[in-house]
Amino acid sequence: MFEQLGLIGCGLMGGSFALALKKAGLVKRVVGYSKSPSTTDRARQLGVIDVEAPSALLAAAGADIVLLAVPVAATESTLKAIKHLVTPQMLLMDVGSTKADVVQAARRALRDQIGSFVPAHPITGREVSGVEHADVDLYTGRQVILTPTERTLTAQLHRAEDVWRALGCHVSSMSPEAHDASFAAVSHLPHMLAFAMISGITAQPNADELLALAGPGFRDFTRIAASDPKMWRDILRANRDEVLAQSRVFKQALQTLEEAMQADNDQALEDLITLASHTRAHWRMGAPRKHKDH
Repeated sequence: MFEQLGLIGCGLMGGSFALALKKAGLVKRVVGYSKSPSTTDRARQLGVIDVEAPSALLAAAGADIVLLAVPVAATESTLKAIKHLVTPQMLLMDVGSTKADVVQAARRALRDQIGSFVPAHPITGREVSGVEHADVDLYTGRQVILTPTERTLTAQLHRAEDVWRALGCHVSSMSPEAHDASFAAVSHLPHMLAFAMISGITAQPNADELLALAGPGFRDFTRIAASDPKMWRDILRANRDEVLAQSRVFKQALQTLEEAMQADNDQALEDLITLASHTRAHWRMGAPRKHKDH
């Protein structure tokens, strides 16, 4: 049981965490701060937070658990703002989609206080943002990847694992670098491809007619293209090298398909589709194997 959650960023991810923590009976009070006062006010009206804070520092004041649910580019400035209140007894986490840059920012901002910080990436979310979309069950059954630093306190790492498991999550750990390489393949590149697909269609003169003909397959494939532009700009910039490496792998796979089509090689084309179909049909979301490289 925590006495107080300091929630910095009262949007979808942060708001859902606060609601889930309350539902699980793990926190007595939630003090929240968002850059936009109207967001903080709305979060209080919706019961996501109990008290509005006028700054990140005051949201962290008196908290024994603090969650940063801010854009990854704002991590360093946010941590600097609360640095003087971070103690070895405080559990400090984030929910950013990239981790190497977050860890580097934490090292610069927190210095000797970095032991309290447990970087986290819950594998969940929606294409919509905002506290009005906060969902008490957003994290239930989802994976959470922790990327502790070499100075993360063992006690805080165990507390972080316990918190996420209490919310119904599958928890595993890996290094920040391994995390970013992996999620470039299974999250960041797919978003970039969805953005490119929509951009390619809208650039055509008959875009409206094409979109009017699109069905469920197009809807499912491009759903993530409606994601928050600023957030994904930051993610793609932060993980640029790994995403570009995965983009090259994708281009090669696409070229292989194109070459089979150009050569009228029906068997090669069918074999490539069969392999992809089989892989996708047998894939299931679930807890990854535990990594031991942290």
